[in-house]
Amino acid sequence: MPGEGATLGGMDRDHTSIPLAEFLRSARARLSPRQAGLDESILSRRRVSGLRREELARLAGVSVDYYTRLEQGRSRSASPEVLDALATALHLDDAGREHLHTLARPKPAQRRRRPRPQRVHPATWRLLDTLETVRRPAFVVGRRLDVLAHNRLAGRLITDFRALPAAERNLARFVFLDPHAHELYKNWPAVAADTAALLRLDAGGRTDDPALSALVGDLSIQSEEFRRYWSDNKVHRRTTGSKDYHHPLVGDLTITYQAFTPADDSDQTLFIYDAEPGSPSETSLHLLAQWNEPAADASKDRAEDRLR
Repeated sequence: MPGEGATLGGMDRDHTSIPLAEFLRSARARLSPRQAGLDESILSRRRVSGLRREELARLAGVSVDYYTRLEQGRSRSASPEVLDALATALHLDDAGREHLHTLARPKPAQRRRRPRPQRVHPATWRLLDTLETVRRPAFVVGRRLDVLAHNRLAGRLITDFRALPAAERNLARFVFLDPHAHELYKNWPAVAADTAALLRLDAGGRTDDPALSALVGDLSIQSEEFRRYWSDNKVHRRTTGSKDYHHPLVGDLTITYQAFTPADDSDQTLFIYDAEPGSPSETSLHLLAQWNEPAADASKDRAEDRLR
């Protein structure tokens, strides 16, 4: 049996609104009265750190009974206007607001069929090759945080997903289950929390995906840290940011990244890494690019570089 936190949010066939209820409860518990702008005079008398139901209902302009039914999974009739009011009252960012709407408006259940495998467009492969020539690590992540493709430099910086069995080419599996990840990321807890939140955001629109359920269950069984971060019910979307690495070959470096969505598949994300020009991190990245440089005639190996 899956361990604690092994479901996609407590969903079942008869209570599709339960993920919405859990997300609302978690978001309410995280928001302090001070953050919500409540009267300072009541803060010293509180026994709970988060908002009460009646306080959130008042801030969102809905009745306490109506909000209670939403949080208990007994109502599925929230309008877009109510959801926006709740998102504003809960101080949700764009990803959280979108996730709230997705949970409240789940797609109709369809007859279960094997999903079509994701393919990386040839133009994206060419872009990965081009980025390799200018010493930019780049990789493509698909549904469930599956790693669909990466150039050689990304493989050297993070890990060579091409060398792994197809079922293990997944960013969440790497972060939570590979000991190398704990050493590679200087702030592993922050990376782990963001990774769980990324997977949670993806799960919001795929409540009927058996492969995603299996992944969450497997991670929950094998990683106590994943169970903890998953139960936080946070969501996150990567657009730009930075990461600090402690690489076994080139030492410490800070990488900045940008995320793009290929036009042919909105379920894919292309991550492009860079380093501050002239910085020690850029030097380290260039050294990593030169490490064990492949033979000049690398084109004959290209098929082996593709993640199938």
